[in-house]
Amino acid sequence: MSQTRMIAGKEIKVNDEGYLTDYNQWDKQVAETLANEARIELTPKHWQVLEWLQEQQRKEVALNIRKVGASGVVDIKEFYSLFPVGPLKTATKIAGIPKPASCI
Repeated sequence: MSQTRMIAGKEIKVNDEGYLTDYNQWDKQVAETLANEARIELTPKHWQVLEWLQEQQRKEVALNIRKVGASGVVDIKEFYSLFPVGPLKTATKIAGIPKPASCI
């Protein structure tokens, strides 16, 4: 079920878990706001990971932790250090893409 919430001063459509339902509404300010809510300060490495996740979504690749670790962008240990709590769920939410099926 879709609802709207104010993120970065804009009305953004989200599902009941807070994931964007319309990727076209995503921008860097939305990402910064979602990252702040997750208590993450985005660094250039975070942006590399977010861009890689978005690219995988465009290619319709099913995401999981192992694929992130094999991405060449970040290894699993670093991924967990960048996104300490629920790394794949948190990263995909900040990236504005749907929660991967591999996430509970």
